[in-house]
Amino acid sequence: MSARYKKQATLASHYHIKNRLIVGYDLWLMGISLLIIFIGLVMVTSASISISAKEFDDPLHYFWRQGFAATIGLSLALIILKIPMRIWEMGSMTLLITAILMLVLILIPGIGKEVNGSMRWIQLGPFSLQASEPVKLCIIAYLASYLVRHGETVQTDFKGFIRPIGVLTLISGLLLLEPDFGASVVLFATALGMLFMAGVPLSRFCAWGTVALGALTTLAILSPYRMQRLMSFVDPWKDPYDSGFQLTQALIAFGRGDWIGVGLGSSVQKLFYLPEAHTDFVFSVLAEELGLFGSITMILLYSFIVWRAFVIGHIAERVEKYFAAYFAYGIGLIIGLQAYINIGVNMGVLPTKGLTLPLMSYGGNSLIVYCMLLGILLRIEYENRQDARNAIPKVVPAYVR
Repeated sequence: MSARYKKQATLASHYHIKNRLIVGYDLWLMGISLLIIFIGLVMVTSASISISAKEFDDPLHYFWRQGFAATIGLSLALIILKIPMRIWEMGSMTLLITAILMLVLILIPGIGKEVNGSMRWIQLGPFSLQASEPVKLCIIAYLASYLVRHGETVQTDFKGFIRPIGVLTLISGLLLLEPDFGASVVLFATALGMLFMAGVPLSRFCAWGTVALGALTTLAILSPYRMQRLMSFVDPWKDPYDSGFQLTQALIAFGRGDWIGVGLGSSVQKLFYLPEAHTDFVFSVLAEELGLFGSITMILLYSFIVWRAFVIGHIAERVEKYFAAYFAYGIGLIIGLQAYINIGVNMGVLPTKGLTLPLMSYGGNSLIVYCMLLGILLRIEYENRQDARNAIPKVVPAYVR
């Protein structure tokens, strides 16, 4: 059996082609993604309604802004659905250079905008661009392209493995200068995951994973405010009115939620008790209002997206569409890592990182970029479907069609 026939048979068998053509997009992935965005809009509105009324005299201030970001993000996702994956592969180096330039520009006084002691934004008229968000997309595209161009070298030669690590070290260093420790952790972990999926030997992967973990831990310990976060995470009740205030309020929200929650819109913790209730700690408000069942449902929805990304990547890899495969793996990794780190922080099982919950937390930049990533994932799956459709006459006997 020829290699080409095997690829066609793989696609046909996955999509269970019998007597129909497979067209369109992955409706389950699309539907679950839209459901999470909708729940996010509801929870951002619920969590921010009091603070919006106080600060802006408009209870729906954050809802309108998040809704506007969702509209832009979904519009860009629809455009991306029409862009072939080969375009992303050809532009991967341009995206990497763009990412580095954005992170450098942010650190230049007069260009970067400082908020709460961090230089993470570039002011573009009435809008602010948080560079670390589009950088995620750029780095995943670059790594996917690199793994295609140097796949064998990455698996067998130390030089092939260390080059992308060097690029990630540069990116992480620029992020730490902002400082944005959470984004650097997520990006580095995603990169290591992609390298592992590309076939890096387990011993080398574990060795460098340990080095990266040690370096990040050292940076956290040497920084006073990060050290304070670590200590408050270990025992938030030791100082519940100062360093442990945010975490204790989040834990109280989880406790009040019980099994089925206090009801949508009925959270008490969001009433000026829980800081950042509509951004980093929106999951705590969800847990209080929708209870354990609501929390588990959200975790399952994110798990579905991560699982689906890996399935799409696996199919693409089996038919030797390696760039699309690694891109899909990267999307699944970064969504899963950031979602579960945020949820872990809310539950008090991880130190506070300042990471948003993808597609849910308030933050236009994050929402737009994750919509774009999902658009790319849907495009990869669409191209898999198109290949399966073209394979039907070659692998399905006439009496079956």
